[in-house]
Amino acid sequence: MSPLELELQTVKDNLYDMLGLVKSQLIKCKEAIEKKDTDLAAEIIADEKKVNIQELAIDRDCENILALYTPVATDLRLVLATLKISNDLERIGDNAKSLARFLKANIRKVPADLLNEYNLSDMLEVLIGMLQDMGEALRKNDTKLARKTVKKDKLLNDHNKKAFKTTANLIRAHPDEAKALLKLFAITRNLERAGDLTKNIAEEIVFHIEAKVLKHAKDK
Repeated sequence: MSPLELELQTVKDNLYDMLGLVKSQLIKCKEAIEKKDTDLAAEIIADEKKVNIQELAIDRDCENILALYTPVATDLRLVLATLKISNDLERIGDNAKSLARFLKANIRKVPADLLNEYNLSDMLEVLIGMLQDMGEALRKNDTKLARKTVKKDKLLNDHNKKAFKTTANLIRAHPDEAKALLKLFAITRNLERAGDLTKNIAEEIVFHIEAKVLKHAKDK
């Protein structure tokens, strides 16, 4: 294995680790909701520092590869895709942290029936599955799986659309809970954005493997 191949494999391994860490954050968010566990929420918040450190390390390694080896073709696409994917993962981690902060402060205060109206556990389950698929697609160079995962984002969009009407109805019925309900609405939007970011990751995987740009393909 050449020095460039070794460097690329290291970057790829670090990307797998970062993806696994972000997926773990989402799994913990789901468990924190179901168990009303504020300690677990605090753990998610602490994990965000690890995600940030991982992103910085990947950025540094990619910059070194570009500077020292001037990769071309599929190797260059891997480096470019990795830079974008790590940034998307960091932003998903930020969304997980925002949810964890809300849970830590409110999970035992907000009535369970109101919390359940937002289907946060269902949205998290979709996101966890999407990230699981992204890991498999990366390991196996499976663009079919990456493309298939993009379609799952529609489920998150549907939940987000319903959340607006749900919030309006619940605020009318429970005006004293308006502040918490508005925060829950913001969280559903964040989870929908996390789905968009995961969709971006799928597009980068296709770009790396097939040299095809899927972004804005419909517009074309």
